[in-house]
Amino acid sequence: MQFKTIIEPFRIKTVEPIRFTTREQRAAALEAAHLNLFRLKAEDVIIDLLTDSGTGAMSAAQWAGMMQGDESYAGARSFFRFESAVRDVTGYRHIIPTHQGRAAERILFASACRAGDIVPNNTHFDTTRANLEAVGVTALDLRCPEATQPSLVAPFKGNIDLVALERCLTEHKGRVPFAMITITNNSGGGQPVSLANIHGASALCKAHGVPLILDACRFAENAWFIKQREPGQGNRTPAAIAREAFDCADGCTMSAKKDGLVNIGGFLALNNDALAAKCRNNLILTEGFPTYGGLAGYDLEALAVGIKEVLDEDYLRYRIRSVAYLGDKLTAAGVPIVQPPGGHAIYIDAKALLPHIPPAEFPAWALSLALYLEGGVRSVEIGSVMFGRQPDGTERPAAMELVRLAFPRRVYTQSHVDYLAEVILHVHGLRDRLRGVRLTEAPEQLRHFTAKFAPIGGRLLVD
Repeated sequence: MQFKTIIEPFRIKTVEPIRFTTREQRAAALEAAHLNLFRLKAEDVIIDLLTDSGTGAMSAAQWAGMMQGDESYAGARSFFRFESAVRDVTGYRHIIPTHQGRAAERILFASACRAGDIVPNNTHFDTTRANLEAVGVTALDLRCPEATQPSLVAPFKGNIDLVALERCLTEHKGRVPFAMITITNNSGGGQPVSLANIHGASALCKAHGVPLILDACRFAENAWFIKQREPGQGNRTPAAIAREAFDCADGCTMSAKKDGLVNIGGFLALNNDALAAKCRNNLILTEGFPTYGGLAGYDLEALAVGIKEVLDEDYLRYRIRSVAYLGDKLTAAGVPIVQPPGGHAIYIDAKALLPHIPPAEFPAWALSLALYLEGGVRSVEIGSVMFGRQPDGTERPAAMELVRLAFPRRVYTQSHVDYLAEVILHVHGLRDRLRGVRLTEAPEQLRHFTAKFAPIGGRLLVD
């Protein structure tokens, strides 16, 4: 007999207590944090969905592996176990460890790019864009047409626009050091990229002599979506699908804090010998020796186990379904979200939910504050605070105003998700009372991490 309930494919061995706060305590915490959820103390958060990066729970096998960590400065055996595991999954020749994904980005961009270059992507995420712009490169987003229609149900809304990619490669010949595809497409609602689209981008890049680099931090989740949704892929394993995607590219950056199932770590993987040598030399300047890359030996051991565990079909089935479970509840209640639900997160469409708040007053930021105030839920804005400021200092509204609820891996249970749904539906009922916010202080780059805000008219919720 086939049962419909998909249970967590693990047992809980260690628990961490949650501190429950009152609404009055959360209001005081918001004021002290200048209305920026990044500035909150984690202990003041009940359900923390700020990010899925490095916030997951590690397995017993990973903890056991950590006890074997070799902390030698150079040539540690932990590095070689890590290198073997990553090469087995990706197939790339050169495996360069880093402390997290943005370090891999910085090293690659500093080694391969020059001011005035253009790097196309399906959608650059915040640190990717910032690291490119820091070296004078234009980060060009080439979303597929359906990507900016949150309510549209389509299987692969994360795809790169192949027509636009070919135009970019043709019109900017000599200025594109490489193209990128982010799997899954985080800024685009956690939407997957099809294998056919990756093959198409690969063929275009090869025809123009331009390398293709994957931002592969959620490669396993992307592979699962391909298995479920792409014709002809249903009988293949996620590992085989992922390997084919990697084979289409010339390398990848990876924040292993996502689909590496670790709390810290990442890597840069390449096939080009000369570029890899340049990147290793660049890595030594800031990260450490190339066989540890800013990581402890025990971190390398945990990553070597996690990058294999993440491809387990029982885990992936549970992971994707647990996110869809919340999506189904919200959709049934009329809460507008990016459809279909993404792999690692639910994205609430704040533009549709709060049409009375203009982009200049940051509706998604205001919504994220209300979720915390009312229920202690921490999320993150992906809208005009994160992406509105342009390299020349001007402001332009983001294509979408989203609130991302990113699920840590192997951390929360169904009862947590049921509570989360209650909080969102409660805030949905207060939507007409919500007001926007204004910036009072912000840095030039990645302002969402540290900016300060004040409510428009002095209050976030009006009577």
